[in-house]
Amino acid sequence: MTTATVPASNNAFKRIFYRPPFVGLLAFFVVFLMQGLGHTQMVLMESIFGEGFVYQSAFLTGLIGAVALVIGMRSQSEVAATWWGFLAGSELWTGWVEFTFVWSANVLGVPDLMDRHAPGQIATKAEYLVMMSSAGVLLATMLPMLLNRETKCNMFHWLQRRLHLSTGKPSRGYERNFAYITCLETIYVIWFCYLALLFIYDESILGDRHPVTYGILFVGTIWSLYLIQRLVQMWKVTTAVRYAIPTAIISYSCYEIVGRWNLFADIWVEPGKYWLELTLFLLALIITTVIAVLTPAHYKAQLQKEGALQKS
Repeated sequence: MTTATVPASNNAFKRIFYRPPFVGLLAFFVVFLMQGLGHTQMVLMESIFGEGFVYQSAFLTGLIGAVALVIGMRSQSEVAATWWGFLAGSELWTGWVEFTFVWSANVLGVPDLMDRHAPGQIATKAEYLVMMSSAGVLLATMLPMLLNRETKCNMFHWLQRRLHLSTGKPSRGYERNFAYITCLETIYVIWFCYLALLFIYDESILGDRHPVTYGILFVGTIWSLYLIQRLVQMWKVTTAVRYAIPTAIISYSCYEIVGRWNLFADIWVEPGKYWLELTLFLLALIITTVIAVLTPAHYKAQLQKEGALQKS
């Protein structure tokens, strides 16, 4: 009986990037950078297209996300479906969700919230103040997801066990659509973390300099490190991407809190000033995504099998 072995050609590269910790790290890097570059994308859309055409460009951005979702939901490949779903969720959020709040804030004449610790600087833009009104919609639509017996979400499973909310055993033979799952996960995790930060920043609740906010940052950082520690142990790129979405967005939320204290320049919203750095980040994102997307499942399976044999 012959045993399949991994070809010797370009072995070194594959053995580095197609196994832990790099499978998880690549996924984390892609999702984290996408959060910052999403802000850059919004700023560029507003500056390039101006008030006259920015909403049309936002609609087209969301339409790109919609097309990506259709492609992903038709794909038979779990890897392709997962990446298409992540792209769909990111573009749908930026184009159709965020710019809806921008439009609403402009129509309603909601002013930006100015930073009382840095005169002349905006602490919270008007569209995010409007976004706070969507908290009820978030909670109402997350409830059926929480009660869904088909869910594979670790957090929902934990809540179901602790709160005795189980609605039955998963259906036998139930096939998940990974583009659909990843798209929804991306939108809801971004939405939830946005709202969490906005309510934390609200001076009538806590405020960004409140002692509890410092505690939240500490807990969030520890939680992020714990999630990263689990993420870097993963072999399967699709599982790593879906796990990296909450991990990277929670980590980015901690980064946002520190940035709120004006401890460093927010390069994401100043593309004219930091064009070189942002271009390098974009190139790094593209290269990282290509490496992650092209990771062959059969190769990883072989490496994982070899790793298990070495441990035994």
